Formats: sequence, structure tokens, C-alpha cells
Amino acid sequence: MELKDRVLEILEQNRGKAVSGAALAEVLGVSRTAVWKCVEALRSQGADITAATNRGYMLAVDSDILSAEGIIPLLKENRYSITVTRSVTSTNTVLKDLAQGGAPENTVIIAETQTAGKGRMGRRFESPSESGLYMSVLLRPKAKASESLFITAAAAVAVCRAAEELNGKPESTSIKWVNDVFLNGKKICGILTEAALDLESGGLEYAVLGIGVNVYPSKAIKSKLADIAAPLLTKPAANSRNKLAAGILNELTGCLAPENRQLVINEYRSRSYLDGRNVTVVRGNERYPAKVIEIDENGRLKVITGSGEVRLLTSGEVSITNIQ
Repeated sequence: MELKDRVLEILEQNRGKAVSGAALAEVLGVSRTAVWKCVEALRSQGADITAATNRGYMLAVDSDILSAEGIIPLLKENRYSITVTRSVTSTNTVLKDLAQGGAPENTVIIAETQTAGKGRMGRRFESPSESGLYMSVLLRPKAKASESLFITAAAAVAVCRAAEELNGKPESTSIKWVNDVFLNGKKICGILTEAALDLESGGLEYAVLGIGVNVYPSKAIKSKLADIAAPLLTKPAANSRNKLAAGILNELTGCLAPENRQLVINEYRSRSYLDGRNVTVVRGNERYPAKVIEIDENGRLKVITGSGEVRLLTSGEVSITNIQ
């Protein structure tokens, strides 16, 4: 842990209370000048830290800086290794590189912003700073490649639960198969699971689970995506993104547990945003209209085409063509 992270950890533990520079220096075994430099570095990253003569440094009660130091105390189990960084190309891209280098399961990368955020079908995921949560989790499940669909489903349920805990509105979110979470008819979260196969076993070598949440209103969403996307919260609130990150990780732990699989699938199905809606299905070069029947017990999307053929989809893209 870097020195500035240790400073932030102490300030997080005393959020809303002043800690003297002398006390910080003594605890950390460094000079007061070194402490001051760390505080300035944290401020440059968005930390709302005030300084008062004869009182010391204080992290504001309503600060919403993303930090591992702010997330870890909120976790129910100490199983995740979390790194929070200011900016990356894509948390999925960074974590895939780490996975290929042997990083352990439950490694988590969180960024304040992404310069090349990744969505499904090669699309860009808008990642404005100070308004979203962009995180990726490394999993090494002993499972077949087909299990990646369940991983995405489990993540969607975890996000729904954590989002509703944060906004205080039970049953306010829904899931648009396969990877989007909706609130009031608009997208608040996109999920991208990228996996690598173990050619010898035919199973998954690893899966990188990427989760991007629009937490607060942003100019990027208003100008480019206002018709389809919305924020989870109407305005910034103290420590909300750390709470959301911890909530998602806490829920994900349970959702991925084998004994909870059926419960998760049932909840995933009950939260479906598409049941009964007319959609356009895109799979590779194939494109056709259909009507959604339901999500089945295996997480597949059951649709009926215009010719009356019932199909079960395990992959592909669907867009709503007629909101009923």
C-alpha cells in the first residue's frame, strides 16, 4: 500500500473528524511534509480533504471519493483484493492482462474513468469521471464455457440488489437480457463478461466480469444517451460509490455460490424487462423480429418469431421495437 493510501485509510476511519498532521506522521513513521504531499496527491484525485490550523486534516463527511480504503470496511468477507485507480483504458482490458499473468481470483480493478470503456458487440461504454462506478472482477470458476451466461446473470442480480439498497427503492430495477440493468425504463448499468478457455479441460480458465454503473447525472449521458440511459441517483451523496461497489461485491459472493444458483436464476427471471415485448434479435449476420416469451430456467431467452417458431437464445443482442 502506498503512503498516500495509508493516509487515506486513516482519514476514512475518521471521516468527518480532524486528524493532526503530527499524529499522521507519527503513526506512519514519516515527516509532516510527506503527509502534506500525500494529502495534496489525494486532493488531486478528488478527495475532499480540508485542513485547519491546530486541528489537522479531515475527510469531508459528504466526500464521495472512490477508494479501496472506503470499500474494504464495508465488505462482509475479506476475499477481494481491490485496486482503485484514477484512469484506465478499460478495467476489463487491464484485468485480462493481469489474469493472463496469473493474478488470483477475486482481484478487482476499479477506475474513476475509462478512456476506452468496453460494451457488448464492440461498442464503447461511456465512462465519465466522478459520476459512475466502473469495475471488473476476476473469477476462476471450475465450470464449462456455457457458465459465462450464468455469471452475467448472477452479476445482474447482484447489481439490482445493491442498487436498490443504495437508492432505498425495493423492486425498482429490472434486467434486460442478457446484461443490462434498468431503472424506470432506462439503462443504469451494463455488464460485460469476457472469458478465456482452458483448451485441455474445455472449461473456463478465467472470467473477467466488467460492471459499469451510471451512478449520478452526467453531461455525457444527457447529451449522448438521454433517451436510453439514466443515473441510479439524482444527485451525489456521501460515500455512495464506495457503498455501491461494496454492495455489489457482497451480493456477488452469494449470487455465485453454487447452492444459490436456482434462487438467482429465479430472481433473474422475475426481474425480466423483456417479457411480452416485441424485439429485434441480432445474432451475427442474422436479424429478425420476435416476441419475448420469458427467460427460461437456464437463463436463456425464449422468443417466438413471426413465423411461429420458438427459439431459445444463449447469446446475441435484442432491442425493443415496440414498448407495450
